[in-house]
Amino acid sequence: MKELRYLNKYFVKYKFHFLLGIVFTISSQIFSLYIPKLISRSFKTIEDFNHNNASLETAKLALTHNIFWIIGATLASAIVRFLMRQALIVMSRHVEFDLKNEVFAHYESLDQNFYKRNRTGDLMNRISEDVAKVRQYVGPALMYSINTFITFSLVIIYMYNVSPKLTLYTIFPLPILAYIIYRLSVEINKRSTLFQQYLSTVFSFTQEIFSGIRVVKAYGLEKQYQDNLKEIAQESKTKSMKLAGIQSFFGPLMIVLIGVSNLMVVYLGGMMYINGEIKSIGVIAEFIMYVNMLTWPVASIGWVSSLIQEAEASQKRINEFLKIEPEIKNKSIEHSEIQGEIEFKNVSFTYEDTQITALQNISFKVKKGETLAILGKTGSGKSSILSLITRMYDIKDGTITIDGKKIDEVNLYDLRNSIGIVPQDAFLFSDTIKNNIKFGKENASDEEIISAAKKAVVHNNIIHFKKQYETILGERGITLSGGQKQRVSIARAIIKDPQILLFDDCLSAVDTDTEEQILNNLLEISKNKTTIIVSHRVSSAKNADKIIILDEGQIIQEGSHNQLVNQEGYYAELYLKQLSEKELN
Repeated sequence: MKELRYLNKYFVKYKFHFLLGIVFTISSQIFSLYIPKLISRSFKTIEDFNHNNASLETAKLALTHNIFWIIGATLASAIVRFLMRQALIVMSRHVEFDLKNEVFAHYESLDQNFYKRNRTGDLMNRISEDVAKVRQYVGPALMYSINTFITFSLVIIYMYNVSPKLTLYTIFPLPILAYIIYRLSVEINKRSTLFQQYLSTVFSFTQEIFSGIRVVKAYGLEKQYQDNLKEIAQESKTKSMKLAGIQSFFGPLMIVLIGVSNLMVVYLGGMMYINGEIKSIGVIAEFIMYVNMLTWPVASIGWVSSLIQEAEASQKRINEFLKIEPEIKNKSIEHSEIQGEIEFKNVSFTYEDTQITALQNISFKVKKGETLAILGKTGSGKSSILSLITRMYDIKDGTITIDGKKIDEVNLYDLRNSIGIVPQDAFLFSDTIKNNIKFGKENASDEEIISAAKKAVVHNNIIHFKKQYETILGERGITLSGGQKQRVSIARAIIKDPQILLFDDCLSAVDTDTEEQILNNLLEISKNKTTIIVSHRVSSAKNADKIIILDEGQIIQEGSHNQLVNQEGYYAELYLKQLSEKELN
């Protein structure tokens, strides 16, 4: 139960619901326990009449009186039980809501390395299936545990007051039951943990296939992946069946033990009545009702125990993630006014997961309002520079400064809010085009959205769609072409009007004429803004104030377009190659 202690803060938060639920539970049981007493009195009334100790009218009146009280007690118990469920089950829904938000908020705070190490399907499983299991503990399991404890306490007190000897005979099987439940619970916990872990594998596999369904279909691999899923699902089914197998022992076990208790009441109670130890046959009827009242609480012990064990396993998996500290932390609580000057001093950077050294002793400076272009071969470290500027990763060697201040001393949220970035892989949400552009500025007007789209040279494409800016995009923007996705991403960065603009090879999927239009627009937009353009094309870099060429994480050339084009090296070769390709086209 140590993993479930994490939830104690929610019990404190919703103590009103919790305490009210306990009060309603006690009230419900008091009303329920009054019914056996009334039935016992009814039997006593009949016995008195049979033994001529009461007249017919007196007996009828007493029976009628008891019936009305039984109906009243039943209705009162039902109403209070409903209120009990409202208090405790509603509390569990509040806890589920809070826990999901807490997990999601923690996911958002974690760094890039975390998402490289963990699969999306597993993360989704923990925030959905695992949280749902935990809710079962906070709601039904807790409710029935409280109900069982109160029922046992009150019923046994009532039974003992009626007949101590018969009470001892009746509860004799319960210690045996408790031991068996303990042994089964340990096994359930083991099997539940294995099942939940493997369920994450199923989630991860299916999520990955759905995301890459176009590739699967293009290669005609539907049958192969269907067979792979069958294999994974079969293993999941095996683990699920093992869990269900051990859980299935509870039901029959409860029935047998409750049946034994009923037999003891009938036989031993009957013998005690014959021997004169019990004065009324109604006591036996009363005891049978008490035993039946214990039937569901006793039967629920197994089910509740199973829920608790499953919740323990799920909360353990949730706690594993909640205990992970983000590597990228905001070290400054003070507001940082970002102007846009960026400087790298002898920066080296190695990715921890692959141990690939992306940058080696890099130094450059971009003043506020200047444009820097970064060119180089694939894997030369261009995108890594942008990742470091946005503090997706922290460096161990060298210094990065923003406006003369170390980047890790700048307020992280102010830094990222001052940056508009267009990533190499343009990601669009499954929402309207309008909302995808507004992602850069939530309160943007329609005029601002259209203006940004025009500057990104995508407005004319959008207005030809049937619903224009209200067009719903498919997952990851699948509705649009590669070039259209890139231009919508550019519009999203432009509308934000940030101090720093970062473009990571974001014009690779557009034709040269469209590229020229966008670049001309960016010249106007980027005035008084610090702009860094990563590209493979000279045409994207030629207007920059400074150009650096990277190769294997090192700067091999730097200067302006006019300077570099007249030097022997990578830039001049790339310029001549792309110039000849343009002439051929």
